[in-house]
Amino acid sequence: MSRITKILLIIALLVCAWMLLAPNYLRTSLIYWYANLDDYTIFENTRVNIADSKDWPDDLQYNKYELSKEDREYLEDHETVAYLVIQDGKVLYEEYWDGYGTESHSNIFSATKSIVSLLIGIAIDEGKISSIDEPIGNYLIEFRDDERGKITIKELLTMSSGLDWDEAYSSPTSITTKAYYGKKLREVSTDQNLIEKPGVRFRYQSGNTQLLAFIVEEATKETISKYAERKLWKPMEAMNSALWSVDKKGGDEKSFCCFNTNARDAARFGQLVLNHGKWNDKQLVSENYIQDATKAASYLLNEEKTAPLKCYGYQFWVLPYQSMNIPYMRGHRGQYIYSIAEKNAVVVRLGKQKDKIKEGQITLDIPKYVDIALKILK
Repeated sequence: MSRITKILLIIALLVCAWMLLAPNYLRTSLIYWYANLDDYTIFENTRVNIADSKDWPDDLQYNKYELSKEDREYLEDHETVAYLVIQDGKVLYEEYWDGYGTESHSNIFSATKSIVSLLIGIAIDEGKISSIDEPIGNYLIEFRDDERGKITIKELLTMSSGLDWDEAYSSPTSITTKAYYGKKLREVSTDQNLIEKPGVRFRYQSGNTQLLAFIVEEATKETISKYAERKLWKPMEAMNSALWSVDKKGGDEKSFCCFNTNARDAARFGQLVLNHGKWNDKQLVSENYIQDATKAASYLLNEEKTAPLKCYGYQFWVLPYQSMNIPYMRGHRGQYIYSIAEKNAVVVRLGKQKDKIKEGQITLDIPKYVDIALKILK
């Protein structure tokens, strides 16, 4: 055996030994590296079941619009897998790519955060949470006996908790990676320190949402997936069961990221916002909560501390576009669910890539998908 071969063999053995000894989340993150739309296939999942289902009717102008060459190239260059436009409760346009269709599961990533916000609103409506101004120490035993317990639910909702969560997606050792790929979600999520005064500055942190989910569970005595099933998914007449990824079998839902559904069913959340929290004349979430959740928390400073916050409410993003302020749900790699009140329309874009150019808190694909939809809308 040559000297070079021996060295390579030793290196290979050391790598194997490291992989065996490394934490589970680190091994998994190095195997899969980047989060993908179909990651539900590598995770354990809880099923969010359906009841009486009702599909969207097609508009008389269904799919009669023809995308321009430029718009089609934009959608395809960014690896869009679903683009759906609903107006007046009817499907006006839809198209799918790369083998995806009307029933394909896809991870909506951080758009899941808006679902958690809706469930907070419902728990408040039911009196299970008294107010968004409640301290989180009332619900989270890990925070009960220190300064972190004084953080309010509202400060978690607006991403202004002052905690030290590192929102890094590319680092295999970040807390976000531990939460996404690991099997100790509760432990990881509550292992955060207070580093600045809460309620002053917006700082996007997935850990805030995960804490909100644990608060929902403590307040309702149900898992967040079962509460969502009972209070949202079944009442909204979803056509297909959703999958909510968990950290391990029988474990905790990854509530900051991992609700898996299809474009048509995802659109129901956008329609609920358009309907001011109502579905089929039943108020699922109070109108006041929807109104507060979907407007910018402008009393906060933006992340750079240079101006008032204009783009975020209670786990919902807000897009100033032309003369509109459009609330939307937003996830990693460009998962978007827009509610355009001025057009009574919902737009869903699911895909594998977002624009690389960023201006402030948005990438340039975010207004582009609205621009394409406005050409389609009547």
